[in-house]
Amino acid sequence: MSVEYLPGGRRRIDRVLDPAFVADVADLDDATLHERREDAQQEEVDLSYLRRLLHGRLDLLVDERGHRTGERPPPSPGPARTDAELVSVLSRVLADDQRTTRGLGRHVTAEPSRVGEHRRLAERAVADLSLSSPGRLDDPALSAAIARLREVERTVSDTRGAVQRVEQVLTDELSRRLTAARA
Repeated sequence: MSVEYLPGGRRRIDRVLDPAFVADVADLDDATLHERREDAQQEEVDLSYLRRLLHGRLDLLVDERGHRTGERPPPSPGPARTDAELVSVLSRVLADDQRTTRGLGRHVTAEPSRVGEHRRLAERAVADLSLSSPGRLDDPALSAAIARLREVERTVSDTRGAVQRVEQVLTDELSRRLTAARA
């Protein structure tokens, strides 16, 4: 599975990012316009979920690197961490107010629809890692894993931004119609 647009593809992401999806948007009937906006919104929710999965995994690895470089104090003596310590680290990094990866805080009414697919993509991105024991990775492997996850996250973020732009075109057209109907 890829989150990148494939021209002529049959996945929802391919339909949503196809330029024809919003071409002649003013000529679409209301039902089709609503349906397309719902598709774009669902795709955005799914991509947001994938980003959260990737961020959680990336945060664990970045925390491990911080532990090694002394930027963060080690939770216990020695390089290996227990599962309880990893859970504690994950709880801390997910609640960290210093995070730079926060979203726009938009209200979301849809649930992720492709949870399994996105989990598999996130897992494939880190397939060479033992996330339950990132302390066992040597420094080059840890750096490579962080770089790989950041690249995957960048691709997902870029695709999500493109979907958000499509969603905005559709929302703007719905707003225009509503304003015209009230006039």
